[in-house]
Amino acid sequence: MIIFSASKILKFSTKSQRLYTSSTPNFIDLLQLSIESQSLKYTKQLHSQIIHLGLDQDSIIATNLISSYFACQNPVDSQLVFDTFKHKSLYLWNILINGYAKNKFFGQSIKLFNQMCRSEVTPDEFTISGIVKILGELRDIVSGKIVHGKCVRNGVVLDTVVANSFMSLYSKCGVFQDSLKVFDEMPQRNISSFNVVISGYTGEKERVLDDKLWDFVKDMQIEGWKFDAFTVSTLLSLCGEVKKYWHYGKELHCYIVKTGLESDFVVCSDVHLGCCLIDMYSKSFKVELARRVFDRLKHKNVFAWTAMINGYVLNGNFDEALVLFKDMQVEGVEPNKVSLISILPACCSFDRLKGGKQIHAFSTRRGLNHEVSFCNALIDMYSKSGSVRCARRVFEFHCVTKDAISWSSMISAYSLHGNGRGAIILYEEVIQNGIKPDMITVVGVLSACARSGLVDEGIRIYDSAVNDYDLEPTLEMCACIVDMLGKAGQFNRALDFIKSMPVKPGPSIWGALVNASAIHGNSEVQNLAYRFLIQMEPENPSNYVSLSNLYASSQRWDVVARVRTMMKDKGLKKFPGCSWISINTETHSFYVADKSHPCSVVIYEMLDQLILAMKRDDSCIGFEDTVKVYE
Repeated sequence: MIIFSASKILKFSTKSQRLYTSSTPNFIDLLQLSIESQSLKYTKQLHSQIIHLGLDQDSIIATNLISSYFACQNPVDSQLVFDTFKHKSLYLWNILINGYAKNKFFGQSIKLFNQMCRSEVTPDEFTISGIVKILGELRDIVSGKIVHGKCVRNGVVLDTVVANSFMSLYSKCGVFQDSLKVFDEMPQRNISSFNVVISGYTGEKERVLDDKLWDFVKDMQIEGWKFDAFTVSTLLSLCGEVKKYWHYGKELHCYIVKTGLESDFVVCSDVHLGCCLIDMYSKSFKVELARRVFDRLKHKNVFAWTAMINGYVLNGNFDEALVLFKDMQVEGVEPNKVSLISILPACCSFDRLKGGKQIHAFSTRRGLNHEVSFCNALIDMYSKSGSVRCARRVFEFHCVTKDAISWSSMISAYSLHGNGRGAIILYEEVIQNGIKPDMITVVGVLSACARSGLVDEGIRIYDSAVNDYDLEPTLEMCACIVDMLGKAGQFNRALDFIKSMPVKPGPSIWGALVNASAIHGNSEVQNLAYRFLIQMEPENPSNYVSLSNLYASSQRWDVVARVRTMMKDKGLKKFPGCSWISINTETHSFYVADKSHPCSVVIYEMLDQLILAMKRDDSCIGFEDTVKVYE
């Protein structure tokens, strides 16, 4: 059942009365009104009148009637109108095939296309381009090539729109080289032809064709083609994803200003390009430039606000993100599901838990709290804010439809809080529900086993994932196993695993071994792991400093001097560690041995008292007494 607002019904009734004033109603205009208002009730009334007046065989009225039923998401009656029409024209076939496709009934569209090919009506360019688009959505490369072969024989592929459709099909099906062949063989091209190829380049997962893309873009400009908004937005997305291309993003911004495309989003209500620029600058860690673009927008819709909020979150500017989220509501812009998901990571700390709960309450009032993607974000926020109980409540009661991310998020929550048993129980539920565990789920439960010292359980889960569920061992999975064995003090076993594991050891492997050997005071293994880390990350100053400290602890000052000299020769400097705390919305930052804070004297006195309290046998009493002094 479709519910309409009073304004829509009034608008429809007023227009329909005006169109009925003549002796013969203008059914075409009336049906257009039904399409705009998506009113099944009025469409059926008009259909009844059309049959009553004997106009049901009028081809123009029939096509509009079919479109009206499709607009009301009623394909059954659209098919009925088509079936009762005696002389089916090409246009009528196209309307029905396209209508099914718009309503996502792709199988029915293909069935109709096959019927059309067996009838006396010959498909035209519009039919072919529509059916190829459907095959692209279905990723049906085999059928696509069959249709392509027939089009080549009939010469239909020479049409620019049809050729563009085939290029899009091949790109979506992962055979981008075939898409380039179609492009090269095109007698005539339009800007959409170039856009399809650019989209194909950016859709390649391996990113090995990025340099060729920019060569293609330069050739496009040399040939005299001008970018449209789609071209620019597609290229901007690549500039944001790959850091080394961000300067191309600046050039595209200049192009937007120079060619007048900027007016589309600065002055007019179309903010899509503005959102793309904000996203590009944010992902390039130039959030101040993103904010400059945002401030220039005259018409800021929910997408613009969300893009800027997400930009602040990506760059770790959580306070600015929260302020902007409040400003958004003050300006009367209603946050949508994406806005809420974007702002939640800004609440992933204990001092911002209250803000996260307020966003959760807001989503409940708006009926968004059962959306699976939002529930996953809530589970992550609550677990990182220290409230695993709230995370479990969302998982059990709000997350009605759980996907693989839901299970992984809850397992990771248990892992973060050191509840290895809880993570294993949840992992077993995943298996019992017939869900094949993915890499993220396995890493989550292995990490939980490592933190809880559950070595045997962790090894069993790893072996099962690899042997029973055909998961390829990844660096992350192997790092969890090394971490788990190392923390248990089983260094020989950990080193044997590193030698036999199917992936090449990376920094995460040796980093896990460094941390474990530091816990157990095994300087031999620690030294070995640091040497591998320096080979793999020669520009990381932390490795040199840690190795230097290791040798200093054993008073090997000659080696310490060599390590420090090596750092100096490479021009490496380690930035001091920083911690911070937020009190009453004000953030206080502290560096190592930092005394710049106005309350530093009191802070260090309090720290000394805490150290003494923790060293005493009656530490609990000492801690309480110390706190009372400073209340």
